[in-house]
Amino acid sequence: MIQENQRLLSIDVLRGMTIAFMIIVNTPGSWEFVYAPLRHAKWDGCTPTDLVFPFFLFIVGLSMAQSIKSHQNFTKQQLFLKALKRTAVIFGIGLLLNWFPFFDKPLAELRIFGVLQRIALAYFAGACISIYVKEKYHLWTTMIILVLYYLVLIMGVTVDPLTLENNLVRKIDLALLGENHVYHGYGLPFDPEGLLSTLGSIGNVMFGYILARKIAAMDSRTRQIQYVFFFGAILITLGVVWNFTGFPINKPIWSSSYAMFTSGLASWLFAVMIYLIDVKSITQWAFPFKVFGMNALASYALSGLVIRTLNLIKSGEDGLPALFYKNITSPMAGPYLGSFLSALIFCFIIWLLAYALYRNKIFIKA
Repeated sequence: MIQENQRLLSIDVLRGMTIAFMIIVNTPGSWEFVYAPLRHAKWDGCTPTDLVFPFFLFIVGLSMAQSIKSHQNFTKQQLFLKALKRTAVIFGIGLLLNWFPFFDKPLAELRIFGVLQRIALAYFAGACISIYVKEKYHLWTTMIILVLYYLVLIMGVTVDPLTLENNLVRKIDLALLGENHVYHGYGLPFDPEGLLSTLGSIGNVMFGYILARKIAAMDSRTRQIQYVFFFGAILITLGVVWNFTGFPINKPIWSSSYAMFTSGLASWLFAVMIYLIDVKSITQWAFPFKVFGMNALASYALSGLVIRTLNLIKSGEDGLPALFYKNITSPMAGPYLGSFLSALIFCFIIWLLAYALYRNKIFIKA
């Protein structure tokens, strides 16, 4: 059986890696000059950047398995209330980040959903399944949700149901919230973290949870790595097959094929972590990611607060991050590399804040 401290380190490192990449892709020096792998696919398809968020949700599932095991003496009601509280806190922090800075964002235009809100809802659904559904039915339940999500999408709209303009995710969000409360970055009101597409993201959480529960009872490192790799290979295969047979890999609507494909790749990365950390005990490289991973929520929230605060410090129309890029990193390294360097420097600033929390043994959890 995996030793508890080592397994925690593996997951902390994975979580920290995803947080670091999240910060980097969210804070380039200029959105005009971003390397292709650091951009999201425009609609169908998957870039390295499109792996970051589903990897994090997969890790939420891994962590959830540990959390439920550590609270195995809790009643189902206690577990449910704990999950509900955590969901409310994470969702609330996401709303506050969307609203910040409060003085120039009227509530009538507040975006309701976002990254943290998606994490909160997917976690809550996964927690409820883990609490109230027998373990032997967890995989079946997950697959049924993913298939039903596909059927709802294609049956809910008669013409081009999987396009940006016509998808049911968009229609439901507009009907429930109105266009002032959804994301507008696609050129029209559409939220890539919408309510209905949460169904797809539940798959990532549950696949992580199911995998963690399965390997926890194995006493052989070799068997663990083999199982994790095989589990990932099956998910990747299913995702690719579904991609070519009617449900394209697509992050904005979080297609079921996307949930499977990305969970499979996350499984392979997890297998690598088990090998490096649990088998070979090669951990020196992992410390920076461990710092992020042990304060993932705080690190992500701080990155949003700090970048928005810095953008309030202006010269003309440019905030401080844009000025830093235009006057320092771009002249020094060119537009693309300078934009990337700006993101790396900002990520390091957030890491220093996370390290201060780590040094003082402050670990903020919802």
